[in-house]
Amino acid sequence: MAIVLRAASVLLVLLVAVAGCGPAEGARSGSPGVSDATVSDYKSPPLVRAAAQADAGDARGLVRSLLAGSLDRDALARVVRSGDVRQAWLLGDLLRFVEDEGDESALVEAFARLTGRDPRTDPAFSAGGVWNGVSNRLIAWDLAAPPGYVAVKAMLFSAIEPGWRAFFADADADIDWRLVSWGGVPIDARPAGASAPCPRGCIPALDDPQLTSAGEGGWYDDDAIVFGIVVGDEAVAFARNIMEVHEMVNVTIGGRRLGIPYCTLCASAQAYFTDRLPGGRPAAVLRTSGLLSRSNKVMYELRTRSVLDTFTGRALSGPLHDAGITLEQTSVVASTWGAWKRAHPRTRIVARDGGIGRDYPADPLRGRDDDGPIFPIGPADPRLPVRERVIGVIARDGTAVAFSSDQARAALADGGRVALRGVRLLAAGSGLRALDHSGRALVAHEAFWFAWSQFHSKTAVWTP
Repeated sequence: MAIVLRAASVLLVLLVAVAGCGPAEGARSGSPGVSDATVSDYKSPPLVRAAAQADAGDARGLVRSLLAGSLDRDALARVVRSGDVRQAWLLGDLLRFVEDEGDESALVEAFARLTGRDPRTDPAFSAGGVWNGVSNRLIAWDLAAPPGYVAVKAMLFSAIEPGWRAFFADADADIDWRLVSWGGVPIDARPAGASAPCPRGCIPALDDPQLTSAGEGGWYDDDAIVFGIVVGDEAVAFARNIMEVHEMVNVTIGGRRLGIPYCTLCASAQAYFTDRLPGGRPAAVLRTSGLLSRSNKVMYELRTRSVLDTFTGRALSGPLHDAGITLEQTSVVASTWGAWKRAHPRTRIVARDGGIGRDYPADPLRGRDDDGPIFPIGPADPRLPVRERVIGVIARDGTAVAFSSDQARAALADGGRVALRGVRLLAAGSGLRALDHSGRALVAHEAFWFAWSQFHSKTAVWTP
């Protein structure tokens, strides 16, 4: 185990910036993941033969040997000979954590023999590195998981981060573990209200940050982006550079308790009401797990260790899942600070030091996502570029609707009307808000197209 944990420590230093904070804050990652691949770009998936099934002991043996520091090549060979192509999911998981180059080569060779697809010779397959290529292809193939897959994956992931054990322990969880990967950082398990950084470099949520008046927000450039939220009569702005470091805020606005995750990889800031939960439950405290699902952060609730879908607010595991809880959302407007202040003169903004005495660089990510997604996303909807920023809205009838942010702003600036499927956009600062046909507000937020479309695959798309 020590060898792999040392590898994880090295990866932690290198990848912590990928998730948004830590000692390598702002450093560029390696090659980007496959960003423009559609289902049609991939060859047909390998045939899953009903009679082919690898020995469960060999799958467990592969994990144990990797954790011990040397991959069991005999067990790997037996998995390949079984012809159980579903075990490609396990090979992909092992590739995420492997340290030894020889072991990596052995896993790649095994993957090629088992699936008939060689990541070393297919340029589209291997773009962004072997693990990215393998994972993107597996997501596109949508192969069934092999028997016992979750238990074997739990062995591997819980050895790297014991804090994830609770997520795997829920047999009724509605989590597609095939899609879950490591984001490069450990879990944020600090107690509510903690202000000290994580000792191992997690992405630290910011609980109850100090809020100052707009007049005291002169430290933030008027052209810089804020995420604005209005609850009741209270408006609050969250500077993007602070959100890029914390990626999660728990705060009270307008007398309501909110959890605000910001998935930097998805360019998506969302706001969930975490109070008034059924059964008299206390307000939820949201945290970043350090895990990803198709390049979207996996968040969880601190007290119950319940995983929640970051994009929808639906509880996927734990007591909140058992209670059938889906957190209510409210709109988040991405606007320049100057325009937000003009639209909301009484707004407050998170203090320059967050109220915790921290210095925040102006641009923590330093163009990290400029070349496309850096983690696996699988096939992308070809209707828009993967990194197109869209305003996503759910209409009153449940229809998902997406509007290109830039095109919508341009159309409104020219005096045009931006509307589709009962949703109309209006300017909000330099950002956008959504109304239904009767003028009532609809929940809206901005995200990269690849993220919105993977959660809302049947979304309608507005065109100018």
